[in-house]
Amino acid sequence: MTEAATQSPTPVEPSFEPLQGMRSLRVLARLLDYPTQELQDASGELIEILNAERRLGAALKSSLMEWCQRLQEGDLLELQAEYVAMFDKGRATSLLLFEHVHGESRDRGQAMVDLMAEYSAAGFELDARELPDHLPVFLEYLSMCDEAEIGRWLGEIRHILALLTARLEERGADHALVPLSLLALIGAESDVEEHRPQVKKEAPDNTPEALDAVWEEEAVRFSATSDEDCALQSAEGRRLAERKNAVHSDPVKIMPSAWSASPPSTVADR
Repeated sequence: MTEAATQSPTPVEPSFEPLQGMRSLRVLARLLDYPTQELQDASGELIEILNAERRLGAALKSSLMEWCQRLQEGDLLELQAEYVAMFDKGRATSLLLFEHVHGESRDRGQAMVDLMAEYSAAGFELDARELPDHLPVFLEYLSMCDEAEIGRWLGEIRHILALLTARLEERGADHALVPLSLLALIGAESDVEEHRPQVKKEAPDNTPEALDAVWEEEAVRFSATSDEDCALQSAEGRRLAERKNAVHSDPVKIMPSAWSASPPSTVADR
């Protein structure tokens, strides 16, 4: 959970206004936060910002806004329990991006150092307790970037987003709408299909038996020399590392406005 989730009743309001950024990315970040009363109270504003986002298709926006409504009307304790079960037990649906590639290896630490350097160069300083590769934190950073930079970053992590979407969908979680929306921004929703067969075969890693087994695993080695060797926690981690090294270098662009030919929205485009 990021610090923004426990602040003011309108957590999507930044202390600065990104000139070229996308406020909808801040909404997506908030939707991945641990549910709080403040988040429930801000649901109306989240819906308003999503409604004004012209880069997402109507069906996807509708699903996101319906989810916001469910958050607003849901029992807070139940929402919090569901969140803990989804993200705090097991690693398959981790919101820590580099865990899906590097596991707990030393290379993950270096990747976070490099990401922090990117943050600092852009004048983005963390004031939360989360790690820099925590997806909501990462989306906060992207929300202050221009579209070219957003497209570059989303292109680099699209394989992680697609896998996360497939796993969250398999568990029937509304949270799958966030990585799916990020893929939609770069026209890569179809990437999810590649992961569905494998995800259906995966054994749940959030059961008591699976959690107990984690304590019996081999200790992490810190002498790895490559991404493939570093991803010790799962075969999927090694596969993602291999794909990461083979990603095509063509630039990825944010999709144009879906309503470019439509009259301006009644809600101010934020």
